[in-house]
Formats: sequence, C-alpha cells, structure tokens
Amino acid sequence: MRRLYGEKGILPAHTQLPNLKYPKQCFFDKLTLLCFSSYVGLNVSYMMELLSLAATLLSFIGMVWKSWCTATLFLILWGTYLSLYQVGQTFLWFQWDILLLELGFLTILVAPVSRRSWSEYRPRNLVTMWLIRWALFRLMFASGVVKLQSGCPTWWGLTALPLHYESQCIPTLLARFFFFLPDWWHRLCVAATFVIEIAIPFMFFSPVRLHRLFSCYSQILLQVMIIFTGNYNFFNLLTITMCLSLMDDVHLGYQHVKDLSFGFISYVKATCSWTVKWLGFIALAYYTVIYFNLRISPEGTIASKLVVSRAEFDAFMSRAVPLSIAIGAFSLVITVAEALTSALFEVRGCLDKFGVFSTTAIYSVAAICMFGISLVPYSVLDRPTNQRVWPVFRNLYEHSSDLQLTSAYGLFRRMTGVGGRPEVILEGANSLEGPWVEYEFPYKPGSLDRMPGFVTPHQPRVDWQMWFAALGTYNQNPWLISLAHRLLSGQPEVVALLDPSSPWVDASPKYIKASKYIYQYTTWDEGAESGRVWKRTREGEYLPIFTVDHAPLVEYLRKIGTIGTMDIPATNQPLQHGLDNVRAFINSFDPPLVLWTLLVTGWAIMWTKRSPTPKPIMYRSSKRKSG
Repeated sequence: MRRLYGEKGILPAHTQLPNLKYPKQCFFDKLTLLCFSSYVGLNVSYMMELLSLAATLLSFIGMVWKSWCTATLFLILWGTYLSLYQVGQTFLWFQWDILLLELGFLTILVAPVSRRSWSEYRPRNLVTMWLIRWALFRLMFASGVVKLQSGCPTWWGLTALPLHYESQCIPTLLARFFFFLPDWWHRLCVAATFVIEIAIPFMFFSPVRLHRLFSCYSQILLQVMIIFTGNYNFFNLLTITMCLSLMDDVHLGYQHVKDLSFGFISYVKATCSWTVKWLGFIALAYYTVIYFNLRISPEGTIASKLVVSRAEFDAFMSRAVPLSIAIGAFSLVITVAEALTSALFEVRGCLDKFGVFSTTAIYSVAAICMFGISLVPYSVLDRPTNQRVWPVFRNLYEHSSDLQLTSAYGLFRRMTGVGGRPEVILEGANSLEGPWVEYEFPYKPGSLDRMPGFVTPHQPRVDWQMWFAALGTYNQNPWLISLAHRLLSGQPEVVALLDPSSPWVDASPKYIKASKYIYQYTTWDEGAESGRVWKRTREGEYLPIFTVDHAPLVEYLRKIGTIGTMDIPATNQPLQHGLDNVRAFINSFDPPLVLWTLLVTGWAIMWTKRSPTPKPIMYRSSKRKSG
C-alpha cells in the first residue's frame, strides 16, 4: 500500500480525502473507513494496510470455516474493499474491481444472517442465487457483443487471438506457444468465444437442467483458457465462482434426487424435457455453423468466417437486449413465485411460516431492486432500450452509484497491438550523453530474454498501468510522471516496485526518460538461436528527460497534490511498528507465492475437515435448493 498510496508513494491516498480532519463529514463525502484512521492513531496508508490485513484474515477464516460465512462477514469485506476503492485512483479502477464490489454486495444477500442458520435451507436462496446468475449473464453477454459493437476489424475478421496473445497486459509462458498455432485454429477459437459469450449465456435461464450445466462448463472452459494464456489476477477465478450459480446441490454431490412421478405424467415430463433439451442444442449448433460459415477445408482443417453484416448485427442487438431483459424479468418472477410458494407451503408452524415468508418477500423486493438498477448500465448496449428503462430504476441507480452496486461490463472491446505490442521503457543515466540504462519491472515485458510467467491471482498494478500508458501519452498518465520523480529521488517504497535485478535498485540516476518500443515474439528458430523471447524496434521518445529538481516537473506534481501535501501523523507507534514487521515479512516473498500459499493452506484445512457423513436424499416434490 505504501508503494502506491503512501505519503511518498506514486499516488498518495490522503489527497483523495480533503476533509480528513473531520472524520464524519469525510465519511459521508467519500464513504470510506479510511476517514476514521485518526481514531486508531494511523495515517491513511497505514490504515489501508490494516484494513487489507484484517480483511485477508477474515476471508481466510470464512474460507476454512464455512459457518463464519455470514452476511455480517461479507458486509465487512465489501465495506473494506469499497473503502480502498474510493481512494484507489488509477490503480484500483478496473472492471474486475467493480465486479468484485458488485458480487461482494450480492454475497451479503446470499449469505445467512447468523452462523446458527448457516446449514438451513432458506427459500430466499432461490432468489439471491438468481442475482449471481443475472450478474454472470450481463458480464458474459456484454463482453461478447461489445467486441462487435466496437467495429474492431480483428474481431469481425476472427483474427484477434494472435494479437491478444502477443499484446495483452501480462502474457503467460503459454501465450507464446498459442501465438504460433495455425490461423484456422485462431479463427475457430474466436468463433467459439463469440458463441460462449453471446449465445450460450441465454441458456443460464433455461428450465432444462442440462442446458444450465452445459452453459456453466462452457464458461469455465473459457476462463481456464484465459488463465493459461494471460495473467488477469482474480477476475477469472471470480467468474468461475459465479458459474456455481448455474449448478445445483445434486450436481455438486450434496444431495440425491428421486422422482416421485409415475405413469403417464412421468412419461410426459421426460418427453418434454428431452425434446426441449435437444432442440436447444440443435439450434445452437445450427446457427453456429450458419453464422460462422463453418466448413471442412480441402486441407482437412475447419474454416470459419463471420458472415453477419454490421447492419444485421445492429438489428440483432435491437432485439437481443430487450429480449434478454424480458427473459431475465420473467425468470426472476418465476423464481420469486417459487421461493414464496416454498416459504408458504413447505414451512411448518404458523409463526415459522410467517417469519420465513416475510423474510423471503423482503429479499425478493431487494432482488427486484437490484435487477432494476442493473438495467441502467446494462441497457447501454442498445440506446433505445436504455431510454425505456423505468425512471424509478434510474433514480435508484443514481442514488446508489457511489456504492458501486452494479456497472456496465465489456472486456477486450478493441484489440490493441496490431503490428506488435507497445511498451514504455524507463531509462536512467548520470550523464546526458549516457549510457542510458533501462529500468526493469518484475512482471511486464522488458528484457528481451526474460520468459513471461504466471502471476495469477496477483495483479501487479504498476506493471499493468505501464501497458495502458503505452497506449497513450505521458500527459494522459500523470501517475507515470509521479513514478519517474519518485525513482529519481530514490524513494525506497517506490524503488521496491522494480525487479531486484534492475540496475537502479541501489542507486538513483541523475536523469530519467522513457522510450516507446514495439515488442513482438521471436519465432521458435530466432528464439533458439538468440535465446530471446522478444524482439523490438524503437518507435520514439515517450517521456522527455527529467531531473529530480526539474522546475516544471516539480510544479506539476505539486499542482496535482502528489508532492507537497502532508498526511495526518501516525500516533499509534506499537500498531504502526507491528504493521511494518508484517509488511517486511510478506514483502520478502513473491506476491503470487503468498497468495497461492494462503489458498493451498485453506484448501488443505478444508480437506482435512471433510466429514464422511452420508448425503441426504431430496425428493423433487419437496424442498428445492439452489446451488
């Protein structure tokens, strides 16, 4: 935290809290617990560390001891992340950060209120888990259609994947292998991506169980392939977790089902289910072949080409967005009716019946409100539909926007890196005549012979932003100017962001500049001969030469508040010293190693706690549970 948000970090967090001396006013202005940092005797950056450490500990406890996963726990975790997000600025304003906040709030609704009721069946589960499914639909469908709405020729031409493997923020070792796969395979994978993201999500709401399971594993397959080829922190793991909403307890192995229907009724149900099931799969296969013109080429490969025009796609969107909203609304109404019916007829005792029914009704109203406000950002996919959203939902969305309860999503809208990936390379020197020696960051491409690695679920925020900076100018990325100044002044917190092998770790240069390069993968033969993964060409100057006391630079940083501002003093020395020790211990390890150690340790504890108790039998005519 101190490296990014400390008083001498790249973007000091205290500058985002102008009313810090008045905690209550500050809280109502920014909705962050950091406003109360003075109450525990810490400055803002130390308070961020304390909140992060506490939330990590609570998350680990909740993962290992499921009875702790209550609404209170998730409220604390959501409030903590929202507090950090409010001051996160450039480094914390990614789509997956907002998605995590939305899912964190929905989890408050999904989780039981108390530990005592953790294992009890609650009819409201049907409604709250439906909200997760709807969020997954919006994420996947929007991510698919925005690729075509952007007009990006690589998506329309099914040629985006090689560019993606080479030009994505932080590729993995396998990305280079996938980059050299045949062109027909890349095109087929892009077509499959469109099918998984645009067509298959409509199966999320199918009454046929096999449709939902098929759509679930299709999404998981896509996320696993993304994990193999790119480092996208917790995003893919979070999306896979959302896919669990498409499963049920039977599929997860918690229950067995025994159908109590007999004779003609059983035959009719089985026939209808079989017919709808295969009609759905046949329609999906048919339209995939038609719209992507799939055929076997003379070489024995599968050729593909998108044969939809832009006008036809726009016409599809004008029908698909309102249709998806109608399907979602109908599915929600059916789910609410089922939950209320279950609460009314499957709960014994008048008092219990009234309590469960009332609770289910309250959660149903909350679900309808969440569905309504999600329509505002979701419907921007089709302007006429967006204009028809009810004003009451617009008002709810506007009044809750500061809480980040929902958002518009759409990943990989346009493919960058046509002709190679742009990279900003910082260089330092002690003389204007040189030699100019490059800075090395631990994860982003820099040195030509360094292999890409796997860093998921860690997200190196600075390395990520260096990629975005290369897509614009330094004037559009003031944080990069702050980074350069901190490196010139040898600020230990910021220097620690560099790779340990970087030549400027132990001494700061007198001058700093940045050049823009175009990186490309070397071929297998070039790599074997030179030992290099990348080759590059210099495109030109990116950042002019600066010194630490360069007057325009210093004046600019003072103007934006990066330097020359003071955080509140930390008075709780024992707590501050303890946080320093924890930070020093954790920083001695590689961040991905720390995260995977926590995950594996938690999984190991959960495995040892497994009980060999027999699974209960659930009858279809009795209670239904949501996965």
